[in-house]
Amino acid sequence: MAEDKKMHIVVFPWLAFGHIIPCLNLSKSIAQKGHKISFVSTPRNIDRLPKLPPNLASSISLVKIPLPKIDELPENAEATSDISNEQMGYLKKAFDGLETGLTRFLEDSDPDWIIYDYGPHWLPSIAARLGISRAFFSIINAWFIATLGPLDTLINGSDERTKVEDFMVPPKWVKFETKVAYKRFEANWMLGANQNNDSGFSDFYRAGKIIDGSEVVLFRHCYEFEPNWLYLLEELYCRPVIPVGLMPPEIEDNISEETSDENWILIKNWLDGQNGGSIVYVAFGSEVNPSQDQLTELALGLELSGVPFFWVLRKVSGSGESDSVKLPSGFEERVKGRGIVWSKWAPQLKILSHDSIGGFLTHCGWSSFVEGMMFGHPLISLSFLVDQGLNSRVVVDKQLGVEIPRKEEDGSYTRNSVADSVKLVMVENEGKKLKEKAKEMSAIFGDRELHGRYMDNFIDFLENYRSESST
Repeated sequence: MAEDKKMHIVVFPWLAFGHIIPCLNLSKSIAQKGHKISFVSTPRNIDRLPKLPPNLASSISLVKIPLPKIDELPENAEATSDISNEQMGYLKKAFDGLETGLTRFLEDSDPDWIIYDYGPHWLPSIAARLGISRAFFSIINAWFIATLGPLDTLINGSDERTKVEDFMVPPKWVKFETKVAYKRFEANWMLGANQNNDSGFSDFYRAGKIIDGSEVVLFRHCYEFEPNWLYLLEELYCRPVIPVGLMPPEIEDNISEETSDENWILIKNWLDGQNGGSIVYVAFGSEVNPSQDQLTELALGLELSGVPFFWVLRKVSGSGESDSVKLPSGFEERVKGRGIVWSKWAPQLKILSHDSIGGFLTHCGWSSFVEGMMFGHPLISLSFLVDQGLNSRVVVDKQLGVEIPRKEEDGSYTRNSVADSVKLVMVENEGKKLKEKAKEMSAIFGDRELHGRYMDNFIDFLENYRSESST
């Protein structure tokens, strides 16, 4: 690439590691093409990032902008994983306080593009005033964003869907056949997202303003899987909608300061001692914190299933967390040898790639969905928030796994429903078909060449769009 073609691109993620890491991975892909990245977040979040690869360290600048202090937030809370759900609106309020520092940085650094994630409704107009090209990057798939609706509806708060039941069917603007809709216990979250929270703005308003102020909308998605949603979004938004591919992560990228070779050796030794495809891997990402009742029923369900398991559970009693939960009395002794409860950070990709893993009990966040399918593992879904319920419907519709049965009203589930779901996928005949379908899907989700082409096309767009708009 000619020197004068190199671009300077600012990337600004929302304050959740489920967002920060995909945005960092996108940054690495752009930097590999010779462009300069300024990756902006708060000091503590930057300090918690995995180390940059040596070959990209000079191309990616990690920019720290201090998060304003808010009385309602705990000391040093800078990410969603540092707070309770009740404090989320206050984190958004603090996030809005980054406006001044970010504006100053943009004025001083004069980038070609800014790629932002969910949240900063104030940012597109600032970037436009400074002559910076603007892109919204959705780390969540296209069907979730499409469910939110047209931009004017989001911005004006004029959504006709005012009852829980309204979110339990596909929206009226979806003209194709789909099972993508919320269950009653999930739909309450959508109703809440349409109301102003402690930040003074609704999540719907933020999404509408961000997309409306963007020249292009980017999705972690591809045309080989559920393409209709991408076409629908182009119609809804009247601007380019560009899939950047599924961004299947490299196993060696799955490293953290919190883990060590010693930990992985312990995990690997245990996995090596199990039969091929016999283990169900259980993990709910960094954002989901099951309640005590949910955790108890899940634990007793895993015990009841008789299936070997490896369960990554970060916030447990004795971890020093005030909101930690307790495993049932005597649980770990009763499952000793058959099940492991791992209370430290775990290298998920390394575990999922191990031959002993045969299924993935997951919250069905999009990153975990992608990672499970990369390795062809059927999913046992236990969704909690945001897009997870919709992802879960897709899993069932595509026969890529099962949902753990739950009460419609409150989403509660029993140990028996957990045990039956795990056994169905892992040991019963019905599970064989799900495993075959998941294996077939790994040909799409794990195809690095395919997703590399998506990334190349996206970066070509950035280069060409910028050069056209500045001529």
